[in-house]
Amino acid sequence: MNRREFLQAGSGLALAGTLGSDPRGYAAEFAQRKPRVGLIGTGWYGKCDLLRLIQVAPVEVVSLCDVDKRMLSEAADLVATRQASKQKPRTYSDYRAMLKEKDLDIVLIATPDHWHALPMIAAVEAGADIYVQKPISVDIVEGQAMVAAARKHKRVVQVGTQRRSTPHLVEAREQIVQAGKLGKVELVEIYCYYHMRTRENPPDIAPPDYLDYEMWTGPAPMRPYNKLVHPRSWRAFMEYGNGIVGDMCIHMLDMVRWMLGLGWPKSVSSTGGILVDKQSKANISDTQLATFDYDNVKVVWQHRTWGHPNDPQYPWGATLYGDKGTLKASVMSYDYIPLDRNEKPIHKDVTYELEQYPEDKTEKDLERHVAPAIRHHMQDLLRAIEKRSKPVADIEEGHISTATCILANLSMDLGRTLVWDAQKQRVVGDVEANKRLRRPYRGPWKHPEV
Repeated sequence: MNRREFLQAGSGLALAGTLGSDPRGYAAEFAQRKPRVGLIGTGWYGKCDLLRLIQVAPVEVVSLCDVDKRMLSEAADLVATRQASKQKPRTYSDYRAMLKEKDLDIVLIATPDHWHALPMIAAVEAGADIYVQKPISVDIVEGQAMVAAARKHKRVVQVGTQRRSTPHLVEAREQIVQAGKLGKVELVEIYCYYHMRTRENPPDIAPPDYLDYEMWTGPAPMRPYNKLVHPRSWRAFMEYGNGIVGDMCIHMLDMVRWMLGLGWPKSVSSTGGILVDKQSKANISDTQLATFDYDNVKVVWQHRTWGHPNDPQYPWGATLYGDKGTLKASVMSYDYIPLDRNEKPIHKDVTYELEQYPEDKTEKDLERHVAPAIRHHMQDLLRAIEKRSKPVADIEEGHISTATCILANLSMDLGRTLVWDAQKQRVVGDVEANKRLRRPYRGPWKHPEV
């Protein structure tokens, strides 16, 4: 038995002894056999994800990686205060050096979107199971390669589409949708009306000395550095992600697919662009509509980063229209409105777990309403690792939702509807669209092959 087999065997025993029990009450005999965890990308959501995992599993965080030295150092200090051993993790500036150790059981990836594919593939090749943030990729071929790598190396990969693990939405799926209360659903509206697109136009400057901007850019096109690029507001640029469709639509689209059992759409069409705010450096759309056609079900997306939401109680969410009733669902609540006046409406608010997890009350930048969903998502990952089964947000499900959003952006850019062949993973009869399923990589980085 080599080191990795020993670690995995111990981790399996630990998980088998703790899953399904009180997440704080682990059996003493498993205390020394903890899954070894590494995190690539120690920014906002990297820490949110990692600290939720620490809350629900007897893990030892041994490795952290980031190209921002200041962010990396702060994360290492924080993790040391939160994990049971109080040990400070090893730190790396290059994920390849971290993975070369081949001593990690679980790797979390929370980099900007353009850096999801290569580290995820390298991590499964190194023998780790994965939690990767959404969207899994910025082009469709990347996603195909990620699914192929996970299957080839028989790794469990959970995608951070945690609506599938949000307690009140799990309830809505089971007690409203699957219980047949909506009747036949043929139209779903998904939407985001947050004023989340930056309106700034800061000057380009030299990167700070604590940031390796060359490595941060990686395979993406090299842009001049300014404060929008790093940290967090990199989502303002299509070079690093898939715009608001890739950031916000993917959550609601994935939730609807999960609730209704939808796979790939038959076609995708989208229109929009920068219609209102033409002054900012941001190059993502401020207005976009997309229709995902699933034959008998049409799922229609809209985002506006200006104006009022259609329903102030649901500024980001989904509305499922059935012939027996309507379901509105968001991260904050759900509402079931029956057509039958003799049937009572149902309302449910988000579940908080502030008393069970008091760290949530003081943790910087934590979305407290999302923390329970992340914890449940991590627990689902651990169950899948124990059973060597697919988690609720398996990499293939994440690929479908990601790629569908990418097709919407591509449709908008090309100005035409795209018909999708799910079996061949190609756009039907569209040479230009198929060329753009794979973006060019900046050297020396090599695009992953399927």
